[in-house]
Amino acid sequence: MLIYVDGEMRTRETAMVSVFDHGLLYGDGVFEGIRVYNRRIFRLDAHLDRLYASARAIALDVPLAPTEMAEAVRRTVRENRKEDGYIRLMVTRGTGDLGLDPRKCPRPTVIIIVTDIQVYPAPLYAAGIKVVTSPTRQVSHEAVDPRIKSLNYLKNVLAKIDAGRAGAEEAIMLNADGFIAECTADNLFVVRGATLLTPSPQDGALDGITRSAVLSLAAEAGVEAREARLTRYDVYTADECFLSGTGAEVMPVVEIDGRRVGTGTPGALTRRFQEAFHALARSEGDPVW
Repeated sequence: MLIYVDGEMRTRETAMVSVFDHGLLYGDGVFEGIRVYNRRIFRLDAHLDRLYASARAIALDVPLAPTEMAEAVRRTVRENRKEDGYIRLMVTRGTGDLGLDPRKCPRPTVIIIVTDIQVYPAPLYAAGIKVVTSPTRQVSHEAVDPRIKSLNYLKNVLAKIDAGRAGAEEAIMLNADGFIAECTADNLFVVRGATLLTPSPQDGALDGITRSAVLSLAAEAGVEAREARLTRYDVYTADECFLSGTGAEVMPVVEIDGRRVGTGTPGALTRRFQEAFHALARSEGDPVW
């Protein structure tokens, strides 16, 4: 494995950052998770657009232009010869001191890791997963806008702990008003009748790249799909439910808080979007090596 660190390709054993890097000390930075399918990087431009928007929102000057960053990502994929894999692209505030002041960090750090990922065991994509509602709430958009994909994921980690202790694979996070925001690392969709519904960023959902792909696939298929304010009642009474995310792809949900979703098996629309997304991801774009 070769890892990109500030323009250099380093082995896993030598890829290091300073203990004074503010990404480590304070979670001060932004990141993107990106997939490689069939030697193609899935929607790299969309991921970079979100990365640079997140950086601007926290007043972080990315040291590479978007075209340079795109080439750095492609280079790292080529160097690792990945047919299928996962890219973790991070930009931290950089090395400073033990104070919070970002002015003490003269240059951000850029790290690109290309590796394998399996968020859920393969059999669960056919069987579906159990989900619980976490008592850990999404941070209010009045504090930190959920569209910022920052390195500070503590709330998500705590919600994931809640899921594990409840014997579930994932957890739903509510916002301060009790509406569904998202899951710990995935967006959420419910099917009611023939309509697909998903929380909006205004309710705390990340504006996910896979989420966007699902919405586009729905439009192409003539399936009504829209953002909506959702509560636990909506997921408890849904005909189908599934999650979407870069790591998770499209994952069926068959139980929420001990309540069976629909028939208790992945539904027809969920299966349809699983297949459509898989086909799209493996064919979109040109191979990078």
